[in-house]
Amino acid sequence: MRCLERGVVAWLTGLPASGKTTIALATAKRLRSLGYRVEVLDGDWVRKTINPDAGYTREERRRHLLRVAWIARLLARNGVIVVCSFVSPYRDVRREVRRIVEEEAPFLEVYVHAPLEECIRRDPKGLYRRALRGEISHFTGVSDPYEPPENPDLVLDTVRNTVEENAERLAARILEALGEGARGSPGSGASP
Repeated sequence: MRCLERGVVAWLTGLPASGKTTIALATAKRLRSLGYRVEVLDGDWVRKTINPDAGYTREERRRHLLRVAWIARLLARNGVIVVCSFVSPYRDVRREVRRIVEEEAPFLEVYVHAPLEECIRRDPKGLYRRALRGEISHFTGVSDPYEPPENPDLVLDTVRNTVEENAERLAARILEALGEGARGSPGSGASP
């Protein structure tokens, strides 16, 4: 295992079913294969374990995400690369998350982009169908807004690029943020 003095937090944001968690897991696997300690914090897992009382109103989402930011910060300051996968639909909340993390570790805002129509087509959990029928309130992209990042550190397109291509780009960008790009680099293509 490589021992980092300080890790980095890569915060993947995008519509539900845009591919955030799939990319997060593939990136973690890639970085682990290079000897790095990596944790994936995923919205579903955090809501089941750490934050089971989290709701979906704007303020409930904010509290939920700020709790995650503190956990990610703690891990990163102890040399862990943290890949966070959360819809995190509001720009102002993502700015708060960034401020919390950047006090002790580098932060990358990563926009996982897929058009709403594609996310609805994928709909692996059937949530869009339920939201469109009015069965789920505060559903991002249907009854609640999603505010895309204005200046993300990286954009990953899940329609044009494969999971592997996106994971390679994210891993390269993370290593660049760590200053590890020349050593153990997973490849080029880490343009923001």
